[in-house]
Amino acid sequence: MSVFQSRAWQSAWWEAWGQTKGFRLVRPWDGEVSGLYESRYRYKGVLPIRSLQFVGTSHRELRTPRTEYNSFFRDGGAGESLASRISELLETHSWTEAVFSDLLKGSEELEALVSLAARHNWGVRINSVDDGYSINTSDGFQSYLDGLGSNTRLRLFNRRKLLESEGDVEHTNLWQSDPELFFEHLNQFHLKRWGKPCFGGTSLAFHLKFLDRVEGEGGIPYLSALSVDGNVVSVLYNVWYRGTVYNIQAGFMQDFHRKLALGSLHLGYAIEDAFNCRETKAFDLLAGCGKNEDYKKRFSTDCYQFLSVMLVKSAPFRALYWMKG
Repeated sequence: MSVFQSRAWQSAWWEAWGQTKGFRLVRPWDGEVSGLYESRYRYKGVLPIRSLQFVGTSHRELRTPRTEYNSFFRDGGAGESLASRISELLETHSWTEAVFSDLLKGSEELEALVSLAARHNWGVRINSVDDGYSINTSDGFQSYLDGLGSNTRLRLFNRRKLLESEGDVEHTNLWQSDPELFFEHLNQFHLKRWGKPCFGGTSLAFHLKFLDRVEGEGGIPYLSALSVDGNVVSVLYNVWYRGTVYNIQAGFMQDFHRKLALGSLHLGYAIEDAFNCRETKAFDLLAGCGKNEDYKKRFSTDCYQFLSVMLVKSAPFRALYWMKG
């Protein structure tokens, strides 16, 4: 499981968005796997739909922080086939569509869903495929750097001296001292780079609640602020959980120095810290890519894929969905 299946993430998400009209929790989270909920809405504003989804995800209706590594069960054992367990779960609830986002490609659960769809003559399609990237931190940091291309190594590590020549460089974890200030900087950097803040009121409240709760499950928030002469120039939103550092968000000053990639340089410090922590086995860059380049691919040692799957029961709805998208 990942930090996204923690009670902290799941409970904070449901408290933020679970009161949306038409939402009903049908299976609670347990700290290991995602909960499930039913969403009732009208397709194109007309046809009534009952949609079964993972807590932390929303098809068509909401834009919320992404919940990755979703799964139905802790394992496929207990003397019963995984397909049978998922079939029993799906048959317990009435649904028009079932949309299961960000399942790992190649997982037994994904294979079981495809098998069930064929057996019951349900429509099935892949809504999206996204690459994710991580860094194995079991070996030494120097070995990791040696495996990078020269330009990547330059951006991630070798220009630290140039940064330090600009002034007094300081790293601060703002989680305990001033988390609100951290998110102010993150929003400001995103506003300038993307034309909109990173987190609005509901999303911000969600993240603060999640971070407060994840500590109770052994997680460690790292709201890292990189400062030069007292001015914050880059921020990283990371969380350590069960041996993995999850890189959830980042923001930086775009015009600080034309020869410095501040975001990459700040990430390099965080990656080195992960290598230096015996309890850390991976630094997960998660799914997604940068604005101008797929930097995660160049920084990573491992790649994985998330697939989002839709199941549709009735033939008329299958025809409608496949035609309209």
